[in-house]
Amino acid sequence: MNGPPALQVRDLSVEFRTRERVVPAVNGLSYRVRRGETVAIVGESGSGKSAAAHAVMGTLPRSASITQGEVWLDGQELTRLPERDRRRVRGRTMAIIFQDSLSALNPLFTVQNQVGEMFRAHRGMPRRGAELAAVELMERVGIPDARRRGGAYPHELSGGMRQRIMIAMAVALVPRVLIADEPTTALDVTVQAQLLDLLQALQRDSGMGIVLISHDLGVVAEMADRVMVMYAGRAVEEGPVSDVYHRPAHPYTVALLASVPRLDRPEEELRPIGGTPPDPSRLPPGCPFQPRCPLVRPRCATDLPPLRAVAPGHRSACHFAERVMSDGGADA
Repeated sequence: MNGPPALQVRDLSVEFRTRERVVPAVNGLSYRVRRGETVAIVGESGSGKSAAAHAVMGTLPRSASITQGEVWLDGQELTRLPERDRRRVRGRTMAIIFQDSLSALNPLFTVQNQVGEMFRAHRGMPRRGAELAAVELMERVGIPDARRRGGAYPHELSGGMRQRIMIAMAVALVPRVLIADEPTTALDVTVQAQLLDLLQALQRDSGMGIVLISHDLGVVAEMADRVMVMYAGRAVEEGPVSDVYHRPAHPYTVALLASVPRLDRPEEELRPIGGTPPDPSRLPPGCPFQPRCPLVRPRCATDLPPLRAVAPGHRSACHFAERVMSDGGADA
């Protein structure tokens, strides 16, 4: 996909502060998303995926802060904007779909009211016009009998319907970039497939770029053009989905792929990743994956590997990436 990026993240770092310690959550993350492109960010829980997404969106909790880096959206740097200006960007130019729709939606207002609020707050529509626009949008995202269901409160709808409401609110103002943070978590596979098809259809219609945060490698294979693998707050591999899946260049990516069941290899046993993710406030020296890595060598315990090109458009943060590509891909 050509053209300048709609979203560009440069050397982003995020930390959380408690009374006892400072915990780095994201360390020097960089990526870009072009119009009409989907970039997935994957990794285990605690790898920094959601913290990175909320830093880009400007919705970090008070205990967290961006310590370095820049976020550029259509040529505008966001991290230094006053909060009032940042709020104007959220929803209008960039939007997010949260993974827990029941917590994200206000239990005191009907879903039609909440969708309509996007048009009232950002476009100054009168209440009646916003209500009609909300119903039309709810129909577009596949809410059956949208006029009647619009009068329901969030707890009265199924998880799939609530997630459709979240999608409707996110795309109401046709954002340039949509961040989808585990958008199909806890939904059955049929509903999951419907929602992914919906997001792809909305993307084709509007040309928006999507940042997909997920731990589900099957969803990523279905949705994404490129994928970035995170471990201990860092990007350890990045490239086109087909390249990363078929020729992974980092042992952690190989391990992730080997831990996922495959329909084309039903006889294979799943191979869980040994060990546990490191404490982000006490990362080991050298490569953070080295305590769990089957290819570990003395160099791995002392030298932090840079994220470097191993093929066109494909990068890895492993000292032995070329060996992993030749050996690990066949096993993944």
